[in-house]
Amino acid sequence: MTRDNLAIVVKGYPRLSETFIAQEILGIQQANIPYRIVSLRHPTDKKRHPIHKRITGDVDYLPEYVYQEPMRVLRSWWKVRKLRGYRRAVNIWWQDYRRDRTPNRARRFVQAIVMAAELTDDVTRIYAHFLHTPASVARYCAIIRGLPWSCSAHAKDIYTSADWDMREKLRDMDWLVTCTQANVSYLRDLAEDPSKVHLLYHGLDFSRFPEQLPEREMRDGSNSDQPVTILSVGRLVGKKGYDDLLRALAKLPNDLAWRFVHIGGGSADKYRKLAVDLGVSDRCEWQGARDQQEVIAACQTADLFVLASRIQKDGDRDGLPNVLMEAQLCGLAAVSTAISAIPELIDDGVNGLLVEQRDPDALATALQSLITDPKRRAEMGRQGNVIVRRDFSFYRGMKDLAHRFGVSDKEYENAIADKPSRLTPSETSAAE
Repeated sequence: MTRDNLAIVVKGYPRLSETFIAQEILGIQQANIPYRIVSLRHPTDKKRHPIHKRITGDVDYLPEYVYQEPMRVLRSWWKVRKLRGYRRAVNIWWQDYRRDRTPNRARRFVQAIVMAAELTDDVTRIYAHFLHTPASVARYCAIIRGLPWSCSAHAKDIYTSADWDMREKLRDMDWLVTCTQANVSYLRDLAEDPSKVHLLYHGLDFSRFPEQLPEREMRDGSNSDQPVTILSVGRLVGKKGYDDLLRALAKLPNDLAWRFVHIGGGSADKYRKLAVDLGVSDRCEWQGARDQQEVIAACQTADLFVLASRIQKDGDRDGLPNVLMEAQLCGLAAVSTAISAIPELIDDGVNGLLVEQRDPDALATALQSLITDPKRRAEMGRQGNVIVRRDFSFYRGMKDLAHRFGVSDKEYENAIADKPSRLTPSETSAAE
């Protein structure tokens, strides 16, 4: 079995909202699989997760726009124009562009040209995270260079992409992994060869979490001096449903003691205003982006987790949010919505409560039932911890992925046996 040398194509690196990608890249590194990261965009987040400090692979940033680096683009085109796969790649791109006449489609082909020109000769496989733009760059580059390629698909990239685009990418790639059973079913229906599509849960690296569940106070919302802390972690974007959540919080009884804590990037202005309009702003705390250790610390001290995910008009949606698994691993009962793969983790009535999306009334009812019942919350939290540890181990999925990259099970187990797992004290401090 020949071990691949990977070029991992991502939208941007590093990104706070894509911890699962950083975790996988670290797993690839720990499995001694040679790799380099190829990023379509430069980082925009001011903070970094501790895990990013452990990733030591080279990072190549492609030009985001032609006008920013015209000479680099020209040199790259001059180098690749005579390669055997260049003309075929141009023909395929032109067929794509006729169906998708957007600047984005043109920009991705230019990025593929630069990637093909600058990719080192030792790379044997291109591996893209996300089935939309990163997979487009990976596909065009792979054709130009005559390399095999594969993909990891997630959520937005699947449900906002055109069927023809995904169908043709699935035809050209060797295999695809995706993080939910719902995604597997959807993509297998599109693929000419359904056997190319495989389930691979992201899972969690349990070593980054405390082994013991915290001892939580039995708060029930009856004491204003000890309000129940409701935590949510997620970017302030439409698919997370934070306007639905605020409307649900406003429907809770006035004499119920609770406080809401939000962690995540994005502009909070419109949500702060909505909270004021709904009369709950004095109970809401907007903490902004935080690194993963701060998120885990927040989960350890909260009483209840909530995520009001929903499907947007363009099809954008969550898959199986890592934050739900992280909250469950910390022993938090969860209230969420019955969309996508969330029911693959949350068993309604066992480790949390599920409601229909875009239904603040139902969300308020579920929240109130758990705010006032700390014993039930605690039992659901314990069950959630058991379920995550049983079904969502990162290393189980990583072993399968490493095998796809040419690493035997024995080689993988030997490779990670001597790797440090827990973060050092310096890594658990706030990111820069």
